[in-house]
Amino acid sequence: MMLTALGLMSGTSLDGVDVALIETDGKQVKAFGPSGYRAYHPAERNLLRQALGEAVHLTQRDARAGILAEAERAVTQAHAEAVASFLTQNRMRPEDIDIVGFHGQTVLHRPEKRLTVQIGDGPALARAIHIPVMYDFRAADVEAGGQGAPFVPVYHRALANSLDREGPIVVVNIGGVSNITYIDGNTLIACDTGPGNALLDDFMYRTMNQAFDAEGKFAALGKVDEPWIARALELPFFALPPPKSLDRNDFASLKLGDVAPADGAATLTAFTAAAIARVIPLLPRRPRSWIVCGGGARNLTMLRMLRERVGSATVEAAETLGWASDAIEAQAFGFLAARGLKGLPLSYPATTGVPMPMTGGVIARP
Repeated sequence: MMLTALGLMSGTSLDGVDVALIETDGKQVKAFGPSGYRAYHPAERNLLRQALGEAVHLTQRDARAGILAEAERAVTQAHAEAVASFLTQNRMRPEDIDIVGFHGQTVLHRPEKRLTVQIGDGPALARAIHIPVMYDFRAADVEAGGQGAPFVPVYHRALANSLDREGPIVVVNIGGVSNITYIDGNTLIACDTGPGNALLDDFMYRTMNQAFDAEGKFAALGKVDEPWIARALELPFFALPPPKSLDRNDFASLKLGDVAPADGAATLTAFTAAAIARVIPLLPRRPRSWIVCGGGARNLTMLRMLRERVGSATVEAAETLGWASDAIEAQAFGFLAARGLKGLPLSYPATTGVPMPMTGGVIARP
């Protein structure tokens, strides 16, 4: 039975809420629908940055002390507004949608402590939009000893299976953190690879008062500090085999020192590319194709740097395949909501390290 699912995603880059509609049975995608976007306002983004700082001290996943409660209300309201705007723009009614997949905003991810926290009130969102909402996707995986991330591989596999090309194929998502899905026949492996845009975005905000490096134009002017990258890649995380996952701030302690802003941007961009390429020796076979989605797919300098580091394999932005790069993660949570409704696995031992294939998510009804 095909479902009309609306996926919502707010990533660790703190840019805003992506909305995407798909028609799916949770195994394959029958059709892609429209997508939308609701940017976080500067005040909301500042509030979320404060919440990230406070979340470091959390020991219980449902605790919402101080600024976290305010941030959760803001996240829920922003998602409700994103859905309302989407419905209006596309002349749809709430009853046209079977299920909404609501990821929420990750503020802490510590799977080694069996703790992952995504703020966002699922029941309140369901009441606001008058549509059933599936939320809290990662908790069951983490409680069972999994990494709780990445969660998009099953959707990447559905997309890659529609391509007529020889594997292995790797789908790279470059958001705040970068993650990969390795697809080769029945083999599905996934992991976070290192920083995505988070370090670069924070650097651009701190030094240039800009939210990000548009198209990588600023980094293109700078010189890469290769010795700094080599030292950074010596961190134990990069030698660990998949599956493995990261918190957005796991590399925040890495300091560039006193560098020109363009050189800093170039070095951090190259670090993201190098960290992605560093996973190659940890995979069963060398990938033939790299398909890049997420915000990093628009960073032309990052794509060039990745091409330089993966040898003869092709590197292409997801858009060139007709995939809606900005909407893929939102589509994925619509897909995951459909899978969750049917009790199908959302994560696997080789994607998150969970002991057995696991479903997940909690349903809130209006």
